Amino acid sequence: MNDFTKNMAQALFNQDKINDLLRKELQQAVNDLLEAELTAFLGYNPYARDGWNTGNSRNGAYFRKVDTQFGKIEIQVPRDRNGLFHQHTLPDYKQHSDVLENMIIKLYSKDVTTREIADLIEKMYGSHYSPAQVSNISKQMIPKVEAYHTRKLSDKFFCVYLDAAYVPLRRETFEREAVYIAIGIKPNGHKEVIDYCIAPNENIEVWTELLQSMKSRGLEQAELFLSDGVVGMKTALAKTYPQAHFQRCLVHVMRNICAKVRVEDREAIMNEFKQIHQQANKAAAVDVLHAFYAIIMS
Repeated sequence: MNDFTKNMAQALFNQDKINDLLRKELQQAVNDLLEAELTAFLGYNPYARDGWNTGNSRNGAYFRKVDTQFGKIEIQVPRDRNGLFHQHTLPDYKQHSDVLENMIIKLYSKDVTTREIADLIEKMYGSHYSPAQVSNISKQMIPKVEAYHTRKLSDKFFCVYLDAAYVPLRRETFEREAVYIAIGIKPNGHKEVIDYCIAPNENIEVWTELLQSMKSRGLEQAELFLSDGVVGMKTALAKTYPQAHFQRCLVHVMRNICAKVRVEDREAIMNEFKQIHQQANKAAAVDVLHAFYAIIMS
């Protein structure tokens, strides 16, 4: 377990501690980005021999305080000897950045290309960074993302919800890509993002790989898995978690039903369908289900 995961686990049941932990991580991430920016600008790492006699060097830092959704963070903005360096991680002269958290999350996504991040910075601040410069900056973030994807998982999840959402991404071949996400629910009701991955489209091969990764990292068993009707999911779960139960997501079932009935009938049909899973026991639910069938077929 890395330090971030350990600290997050200790803070889970205290919102103030979670905010303080995220504030410190965000502060460190922004300062790392600023230092990486200066490295990209100068063209050499701190104390590197290839920086000798280049005509410019590091020259300390000045401090700024910036408000974020997790609280105020203290930023060390590095300077160069010739006064030519201008950082683009933070907007100038602002004490609060509405885009700061979104940019850090974007940079943390390891499947986002360096060219896309360069375009993002240019749109936000009107300054262009080459893909090579962005690559040097994002390399500072990659270890944190990799640590998240390889961390040891809890074996205490009662239920796991699996779904994929399509998000717009500007790629060379795809306009949208699927974000696969697994959300676990513990017996005490606490929810946690177990893992995620990004692929051009949703298919069972990617889900199988994600499930196998989850099991190999410590999630040995769960009582129930919920998912949509993606072909092959029950088979994949039977191979990876043979003792677990599987249930189709009711939201996806309702969407499928709505797609097959007239618009003017949808509200009434959905109200009848919701009565099924609101029953106190299986026998009552079966009775309501048969009544629902009768309404649909009439």
